[in-house]
Amino acid sequence: MYAVVETGGKQYKMAVGDVLKVEKLDAQDGEKVVLDKVIMVVDDEGNLTFGTGKVTAEVIGQGRHKKIVVFKYKRRKNYRRKQGHRQNYTKIKIEAIES
Repeated sequence: MYAVVETGGKQYKMAVGDVLKVEKLDAQDGEKVVLDKVIMVVDDEGNLTFGTGKVTAEVIGQGRHKKIVVFKYKRRKNYRRKQGHRQNYTKIKIEAIES
């Protein structure tokens, strides 16, 4: 059984027991989070359910991804801008999927 869930403007495919890094959620470590914006659920028999259901997850921790470098450059104009960015994330473990 797996589900496709939207959180933080992105879609994630998740099954029970998966550990995912999703966009930052306002939750403390060990807290239970309910993701209710479920797009699709596929059960063990292959039956599809669209638009209904909920996913329960436990927050494992908060963190930041690796730094990416944003470099803007225009040739022959002596224009260079270097900027870094680290995106925040929440690490969650999927506990239950209900359709």
